[in-house]
Amino acid sequence: MPLQRKQKLMLFPRTGKIVLTVFVLITLFSGWKIYQFYGYIFKPNVQKDFVLYVKNGTAFKTVYETLDSNQVLGNMKAFSWVAKRKKCKDYIKPGRYHLLKGMNTNEAVNILRAGLQDPVMVIFNNIRTKEELASQISKYLVADSLSLLELFNPETVSYYGFTPETFPAMFIPNTYEFYWTTSAREFADRMKQEYDRFWNSERMKKAGDLGMTPDQVATLASIVQEETNKTSEKAKVAGVYINRLRKGMLLQADPTVKFAVGDVTLRRILNRHLETISPYNTYLVPGLPPGPITFPEISSLDAVLNYEKHNYLYFCAREDFSGYHNFARTNAEHERNAALYHAALSEMKSSK
Repeated sequence: MPLQRKQKLMLFPRTGKIVLTVFVLITLFSGWKIYQFYGYIFKPNVQKDFVLYVKNGTAFKTVYETLDSNQVLGNMKAFSWVAKRKKCKDYIKPGRYHLLKGMNTNEAVNILRAGLQDPVMVIFNNIRTKEELASQISKYLVADSLSLLELFNPETVSYYGFTPETFPAMFIPNTYEFYWTTSAREFADRMKQEYDRFWNSERMKKAGDLGMTPDQVATLASIVQEETNKTSEKAKVAGVYINRLRKGMLLQADPTVKFAVGDVTLRRILNRHLETISPYNTYLVPGLPPGPITFPEISSLDAVLNYEKHNYLYFCAREDFSGYHNFARTNAEHERNAALYHAALSEMKSSK
């Protein structure tokens, strides 16, 4: 066989081997990249449960750095790659996002891209002032305390159909479900909806039977709430005040004096406190105060609407310091009960 032809025959096998080798390498590389990209997308990447807060206008870089610094993801490169292809880098919706351990990158990015927030349970009770309310709510929502306090300006108060004095009645303490991104005004809108829902036809009828508006019920309920923290006793206390109102007697409720003085921490009400000139001082002004002295809870509101019918006109703290009260029909009986309490108080002080 001629040498030239033999060389050509030897060349083709060598070229074929090179082509085959290149093909195998490309196939292996492609397979590896596909496997890598598949892992980027579908391999579990969230290493621990984490709540991510994203404010309006937060850049992707900030979100990336937050997740990285808190070691939330095992593969940050995968997160960046998936986010870029899903155009999540362009805009992340504000929200409170709960990333769960074991989520893959695709699931995490989808949550951020679609704004799939988990709601928060907003709890508020034992609230006396608007400042306390604003402070408590701002712990749960993006709305800060200043924006929440702004709700109490006369224009906003009037918009919801209240006066500055009765506006606290709109905020009924309870546990509510909100999204973290809720603004102060959205919070107020929801509270008005809850207020309207609470005051259904049945409760409105009971208020009417008492000769009261819902806001007047809330005002009396706020006094009852400040007088006793025993839910089982609230309806009985409410009955005392309703009896006094019907007889035209001054309510003479100590919590209203504390409110009038501007110091709810007062332990003893002195004569000088009783002389405070204020529409809230029920030792001087007949009837109900202009509005609630605190934010009455549902148990207090319902205690007024379902007040206990009896003949009591007075009550004072029990001498056993249990938090319950002794009730009396006459002032003489009340004075005896008060003497028992003060004697027990003096004995306790002397024994210390």
